[in-house]
Amino acid sequence: MQHVFKNDYTLEVRYLGSHGYHLLTQNRLNRIARCTATLPCLPTYTAAPSQAQLDALTLNLAQINARPNYGPAWNAAGFNGTNVVGFMPWSSSDYHGLATQLTRRFSHGLQAQGAYTWSHNMDNATATHFSTVLSPRRPQDFSDLKNDWSASPLDRRHRLTLSWLWETPWMKDSHNWAAKNLIGNWRIVGTYTAETGELVTPQSGTDSNGNGDAVDRTIVNPAGQSNIGSDITTLKNTKGDTVAYLAKNPNARYIKAGAGTFPTAGRNTLKMPGINNWDMSLAKRFRVTESKSFEIRADAANLFNHAQYTAGYINSVRLTSNTNTNIFLVPSSNQFARWSDNFSSNSRTMQLVAKFIF
Repeated sequence: MQHVFKNDYTLEVRYLGSHGYHLLTQNRLNRIARCTATLPCLPTYTAAPSQAQLDALTLNLAQINARPNYGPAWNAAGFNGTNVVGFMPWSSSDYHGLATQLTRRFSHGLQAQGAYTWSHNMDNATATHFSTVLSPRRPQDFSDLKNDWSASPLDRRHRLTLSWLWETPWMKDSHNWAAKNLIGNWRIVGTYTAETGELVTPQSGTDSNGNGDAVDRTIVNPAGQSNIGSDITTLKNTKGDTVAYLAKNPNARYIKAGAGTFPTAGRNTLKMPGINNWDMSLAKRFRVTESKSFEIRADAANLFNHAQYTAGYINSVRLTSNTNTNIFLVPSSNQFARWSDNFSSNSRTMQLVAKFIF
């Protein structure tokens, strides 16, 4: 829908939707999980159980490790020593967005535009290769892609941008050279961007479900505090068998999933800081002749020096340097969700430009 009013203003409201079919996902075709939503696994406690409770548990880690983790058909064919990797067209995606935009055309020295988008992007595979550590490129359970359906790492629920250009009217038509060039001929350009932070996947850093891949997620404590992670203590029965785990911090939302457990956290459930950024430019032009001028301009990115610990740049789509560690996503680490220790603050940068125009 588009509507023009007051001669200079245009309002647009759009719905954007798309669905992706047969998207590639990296999969280890011959491996199966020893722990799934339908197979019994070891429990993880937030409050310490008694020894009698532990002795009453009938399943231990050794029994889980004795389960096969190669598919029966693959195992019978001899594909049980290495991983058979395939890039299979099994994934899909969904995008729905409401985009609004208000534009003021350049008039009386002022041009402005404001845009707001609410959107929701979901998928069960985003990257097929090792292009990011923020969301694993393989599913947690190679046989259950449904369990990986979640908000995408590409999801940005809210995005607001404001931009303007103002050429000051002071002494614009003056015939006095000094007045026109010292008081007038100023140009102010600005951009404000606010955006929801990127969603990332907390990871235990261990092969929790026993399928030979250490990209497994975590245990979620619904009563825990967001952005807090916890390591675990192994619990044994009186025979010395591992039968359960105990969270070291019962107030944590994300608990490391030990070997033989079924991780309950979904993909991309932890939100990184978002963007709250002002960019400004101030320019002064001096007319030399009718066709020649000299301009001095000062530019500032992140004018107010807001600390913005984002995974990418705040005002560019350029590729950032890749990191080879996901320690800030592992709840057993003291770096868990410590964005300021692992990402740039995107501190203010400034430049001064001078140019001669002819």
